[in-house]
Amino acid sequence: MPDVHVHHLGRMDYPAAWDLQTRLHRETVERKLAQREARRDGRQPGPQHHHLLFVEHPPVFTLGKSGSADNLLLSPAELEERGFTFLKINRGGDITYHGPGQLVVYPIFDLDEFFTDVHRYVRSLEEVVIRTLAEFGLYAERDPGYTGVWLPGDAARRQPRRKICAIGVHLSRWTTMHGLALNVRPNLTHFGHIVPCGIAEADRSVTSLSVELRRPVELEEVTPVVERHFAAVFDYESTKRAADGILPA
Repeated sequence: MPDVHVHHLGRMDYPAAWDLQTRLHRETVERKLAQREARRDGRQPGPQHHHLLFVEHPPVFTLGKSGSADNLLLSPAELEERGFTFLKINRGGDITYHGPGQLVVYPIFDLDEFFTDVHRYVRSLEEVVIRTLAEFGLYAERDPGYTGVWLPGDAARRQPRRKICAIGVHLSRWTTMHGLALNVRPNLTHFGHIVPCGIAEADRSVTSLSVELRRPVELEEVTPVVERHFAAVFDYESTKRAADGILPA
């Protein structure tokens, strides 16, 4: 069974979290290669360690490799004036927003110890969120045209389909980076400064757990539920480790 270390990092600037992901990804790949070398030499390979990072970011817009900068609707001067950061990063997908009140989860998993199927991996991330929302009484689903987790629309109430969780991943040597961003209680007006995930259809919008439940929901209420469903969907037992034990020097 895979050995997954869970790290609750609190609020962290996006570049620092990206650097941490990059370091853990590199170390995970190095362990994988060391395991292969040990097997070739007839030695007992050392254990692999996987990581699951829970974090909250200050306001930031990130643009994936396949995205268009035209989907950012603010000028550099407006970004600075409003206190936003904008970064081009190495995940898939288009532009998205991260900010306070949003639960961001970064799995650093060596999929050789789970399953080597990118499509299944993304669907599994969606499944974690779908199961989590079900515990809060919300029916959520996948969209055949878009990655992420959505709440269905209601034509009679003139309610569009609402995206509640964005997903964007990067894989190298079957080892994952980036992950999912679940809207728990973010400032949804910030999504108005972008074309979220490049989706401009009028019948689609962005929502949060707090909006849908009509009550304030805090990250501390949602995080353990997400953590539990990660373990169930990916079939592992987690081991907690102090956050300061893995922060960059």
